[in-house]
Amino acid sequence: MITLDNIRKPVAAELDAYNEFVERQFSTEDGLLSEMLNHALSSRGKGIRPLLVMLTAALNSPSPGMASGRRSCLAAMLIEMIHVASLIHDDVIDEADTRRGKPSVNAVWQSHKAVILGDYILARNLSLGLQSGQFDLVTHICGAIATLCEGEIEQADYVDNRPMTRQAYFDIVYKKTALLLGISTSAGAMAVHATRDKITLMRRFGEALGVAFQIQDDILDYKTDAQTGKPSCNDLREGKVTLPLLTVLERVDEERRRELLERLHQCHTDEKAVEYLRQTVQNEGGLDDASRIMQSYIQRAVGMLGEYDPSPYQKALIDLCTYLVERNR
Repeated sequence: MITLDNIRKPVAAELDAYNEFVERQFSTEDGLLSEMLNHALSSRGKGIRPLLVMLTAALNSPSPGMASGRRSCLAAMLIEMIHVASLIHDDVIDEADTRRGKPSVNAVWQSHKAVILGDYILARNLSLGLQSGQFDLVTHICGAIATLCEGEIEQADYVDNRPMTRQAYFDIVYKKTALLLGISTSAGAMAVHATRDKITLMRRFGEALGVAFQIQDDILDYKTDAQTGKPSCNDLREGKVTLPLLTVLERVDEERRRELLERLHQCHTDEKAVEYLRQTVQNEGGLDDASRIMQSYIQRAVGMLGEYDPSPYQKALIDLCTYLVERNR
């Protein structure tokens, strides 16, 4: 059985150095701020993005030990703190009370303090990046912030005003999820001064993995036995059309489509509508269709790793691809 602990083993020392680096950079003597930071940073989850940075740095490193250097730690921190801040802001927008099974920052300290904490993390992160003098990494990574925001706004617009299309869905997935994973893998290569071709290859690998990662999240949202730390069918309650439902909507006639969309509009307040759509998506093949599309992206990502000679780092990345699509959380 593939586990994250086994995947982390080839870069365990690098990840330890990264965690110590983050603790030093985000420590503060301010009582409330320190408490809020500790709470937010303890809810980071699996640490997939730092893991990708360290594995791709090691995969592309011209010499042993180079992947554990300051540039790799900096790259991993810059990316992960953008992600952490975005999750805090997401929970405020979604009025979410939990994050990975723990009370969200906004649930503990109210929304206005949560927004300020997210802003602080972003500001502190950018300041640390600029102070480091590693401007190639800072430029490469921090440009993702604007794209993340674009994805959030675009998704909200489709929830409120426009019918979702497959092209729009994948555009949102790219902006909200795939881009940051692509930045993670390419930044790892960049941190050890890989060639431009390898940096580009790693970017494409991470983006393909990111699309698969988000589709799996969308699939898990429909499963009542998934251990995601939040209620199942949350996307339906928020009025979001993700790939499992979208594939069903694409197949049905116009009258049935209107009926399903009307049910979706009721999901915010009607649990019967939520359950009806969940069963419809499951019974009419939406989960299977989404799973097949997800697998195609994973196969694409694994194929790109064939450009490298076999190594513990290549194997760990292949195992990570498998883990991300087989997970239930």
